Amino acid sequence: MSDPTYTLGQCLETAACTGCRACADVCPAVRAAGDGQLSALYRMQGLKRILGARAGGWLARLLGTRDLTDEEWEHFSGTVFRCTLCGNCQEVCPAGISLKDLWISLRRDLTSTAHSPKKIEMIKKNLLGSRNVFDEDNEERADWTEDLDDEPEDKLCRDCAEVVYFTGCTAAYFPVAQKIPLALAEVFNAAELDYAIMGEDEWCCGFPLLGAGLGDLAKEFIEHNLDAVARRGAKTVVFACPSCYAMWLEHYPYKERGLRIMHATQYLRELIREKKIELRDLDLTVTYHDPCDLGRTAHEYDAPRDVLAAIPGLTFVELPNNREACNCCGGGGNLEMVDAGLSADIAKAKVEEVVSTGAQAVVTGCQQCVRTMLTFAKRNKVPLEVMDIAQLVRKALKD
Repeated sequence: MSDPTYTLGQCLETAACTGCRACADVCPAVRAAGDGQLSALYRMQGLKRILGARAGGWLARLLGTRDLTDEEWEHFSGTVFRCTLCGNCQEVCPAGISLKDLWISLRRDLTSTAHSPKKIEMIKKNLLGSRNVFDEDNEERADWTEDLDDEPEDKLCRDCAEVVYFTGCTAAYFPVAQKIPLALAEVFNAAELDYAIMGEDEWCCGFPLLGAGLGDLAKEFIEHNLDAVARRGAKTVVFACPSCYAMWLEHYPYKERGLRIMHATQYLRELIREKKIELRDLDLTVTYHDPCDLGRTAHEYDAPRDVLAAIPGLTFVELPNNREACNCCGGGGNLEMVDAGLSADIAKAKVEEVVSTGAQAVVTGCQQCVRTMLTFAKRNKVPLEVMDIAQLVRKALKD
């Protein structure tokens, strides 16, 4: 069963699925919606049918497969895109199938054959038009710097710097998330770093295109961002957004450009270990939410916990489901654009798990996770503080 949309390995992996249902048991969308058709198992069954029908001839007759009707295509597509791409299904798959990559290939298939949701076209239009997923004026990417205590005249958009802080679309434009770059900038200032942001020179990392099945369009974004960093002579790029970090880690040829890339939790740990910042006591009980793209994608679990352990007086309690088993917040995979209600239902389950720990605050390393959990907590009057680890470190800085 070969198909140009999928690699030979992916076709073989599809055949290797045993139908054990382990993926369905951990799927946040299935649990939140109570709908087994949102599971990886259902998706895999549909993909087998598609590949079998395309194979044609005796194989299609042997498998008893036929192509999907227009109504079936629409329904199947709706299930494929109502997924956060959290990767938990891949984590528990006993057959070791690379499910997340398979889902991205499946989305590319559906988009290229005009079977994707209408919102996907909006994502494409926004990114190709304004260079950010929200269709905001890209010249306003650095406007958040106006809220710094000591607002810099250059808005941190410097022509030359050792470190570039890649802000990301969410933190650049959403007031709730803008507190994260503000906190990180103040920590960098305290450490007396030579750093810059790129302002309108920064384009979306391209991750939303990948998740929309439009990965080929990301090439222009990749080259642009690499060139923009190179013009500043930077050697290190820091990301507070795990999706931006994972996109660079997996799809940018950054090593060829002589670049070091780090998630903010890794960089903050480095600043603490090198004693470039000093931290005071904080009398606070917190738990930590592992972002999907920082944890299951980039396999970084220790850096944020090392930062938390370095803050004197802080009490840390683990979530019941943590590290590789951490439950998604509902904010990934473009789900919020495709099905905002389902995204909120997943966030509800996440917040309820956080509250069960008795922690006063939940800390994470992702601006989208902060936005998703905080939005649910505020709308439902849940007495919970939600913050990024950069905000916590800023709170702990010695005056």
